[in-house]
Amino acid sequence: MADTSMGQMIGPMVILMGVAVIAVPLFRKLGLGSVLGYFAAGILVGPSALGLLTNPESILHISELGVVMFLFVIGLELRPPKLWAMRGQIFGLGLAQVAAATVALTLTAYLGFGFSLPAAFVAGAGFVLSSTAVIMMVLQERGEISGAEGQKSVAILLFEDLMIVPLLAVVAFLSPLSQEAFSWTKVLIALGALSVLLAVSRWGLNTFFALLAKARTREVLTAGALLVVLCAALLMAYAGLSMAMGAFLAGVMLSNSSYRHQIESDIEPFRGLLMGLFFLAVGMSLDLAIVAAEWQLLLALLLAFMLAKGVMVYAVARLFGSANHPALHRTSMFLQGGEFAFVLYAAALTAGVLDARENALFATVVILSMTASPFLTIVADRFLHIEASMDGVDAALELKGRILVIGFGRFGQMATQVLLSSGIKLAVIDENPDRIRDAERYGFKVHFGDGTRLDTLRHSGAGEADAIMICIDDPKAALRIVELAQHEFPQAKLLVRSFDRRHSVELIRAGVEFQIRETVESAYLMGAQGLRAVGVAEVDIEEAAQDIRQRDAERLSEQVQGDEMSGRDRLYSHVIPEPLNVKSKGA
Repeated sequence: MADTSMGQMIGPMVILMGVAVIAVPLFRKLGLGSVLGYFAAGILVGPSALGLLTNPESILHISELGVVMFLFVIGLELRPPKLWAMRGQIFGLGLAQVAAATVALTLTAYLGFGFSLPAAFVAGAGFVLSSTAVIMMVLQERGEISGAEGQKSVAILLFEDLMIVPLLAVVAFLSPLSQEAFSWTKVLIALGALSVLLAVSRWGLNTFFALLAKARTREVLTAGALLVVLCAALLMAYAGLSMAMGAFLAGVMLSNSSYRHQIESDIEPFRGLLMGLFFLAVGMSLDLAIVAAEWQLLLALLLAFMLAKGVMVYAVARLFGSANHPALHRTSMFLQGGEFAFVLYAAALTAGVLDARENALFATVVILSMTASPFLTIVADRFLHIEASMDGVDAALELKGRILVIGFGRFGQMATQVLLSSGIKLAVIDENPDRIRDAERYGFKVHFGDGTRLDTLRHSGAGEADAIMICIDDPKAALRIVELAQHEFPQAKLLVRSFDRRHSVELIRAGVEFQIRETVESAYLMGAQGLRAVGVAEVDIEEAAQDIRQRDAERLSEQVQGDEMSGRDRLYSHVIPEPLNVKSKGA
């Protein structure tokens, strides 16, 4: 009997994990993200498709712990000093975008499609919460996270993350069940529970974790972190509030704790697994019969929601000072809904604010928008690339300088410091307007220009320059500039930043006088410091560095004449441990 009961528990888990480990890597490989993979897997095994699992509600209840832990981790990341430093953008730009888009989407669902006002509000508020994972990935791939526009997008995402907690509270307030049972006593109980939670978090949690740390056992700290999350969630639940709110507040209070990183790493595996289970359960809950019967309504909702949100995102971006090009790029990223929408819709379904049909429709619209998001971003990048904003940026025109520097990223910035210290007159160009504007804030004059264009090089003074320093991180573009400069500006010495060893070989074969791999010198310095750390004498460190440089130069020369594997005998290997001896066999 026990074996049968255990089999009934393990069987569904095997099915869910089996489809997840197939679907998630596949969807990530296709560039559609792990969340969509979980949804697809849930739909496949759910009652509307193969019917392998027929009770998504029970799985959804368990997986809601993933949402609780998710919000706890978000709270850990939102340290009060960080929030205060970005308060202007978070609570200005973020609030404006979320408020404007929520109003537009609510009116769209209410007036355009005839949903009730509470359902329309929940639908719109859910679609406003964009996917943090998707947008952060796009910003990272573009290298825009640290730029001015990138920071604005990050601020908006932070505000959207903060909004899930009050939105869950609004859903609870809108619930017919909560309205029927409303009383001032419950309000006082809720306020009392919040006060207890804040007091314990402020004055008790650090002491609690300090005591656990004395045990010097990783499992004890993990159990303690889970206990804190679950107790905070249960306290809020018993007080009639959201479990997620309790976990979030506990996370914020612990965000300045010295145990924050340890707690986060302990919680992360449980959070990831349970969030995956949550998305699987959401996918299982989708009624494909409703989707098939109302596909026209779904497409109309999708287009109307994306249009309404896009108009508001663009309008707010322009209102807060963004130029046309970055405003359009931001719009393309924020057109989709995100993971938090499903958290909100599930809570609204449980609270009776949405019925099953509305939940299926709205959740499917978000899934479709997330599916379309990667393609929309690609299209936007392609069509908007030539429309880069030049607001506050001067194009390269009749520049003069003994050295022309192409590229003012982290490498170019450091290289120009050496030149400027000796009073060398420079002409500097870059093709990233945001970077140019940021440089001007620090007193640097950088002109806009694409170094792969011959006319730009001429306008940048390449014809009179003694040297051209190519500091960009695009190997193909660097080789193109080398080709143009050698043919058109033979008087200028070429100094090129190399992306890696293979790029160095290509540059040497192309006749470049000087090239340097962007990480080689810092790696040598790190290795030398490692020798100092273990007590090696300074004279031996210098000999070792000279030996390594000579070996590397000889190996590179052999690779230029041969292939990638040439000169590999000049590499030291860690397979056979030996004492440090810079004159060892093979040197």
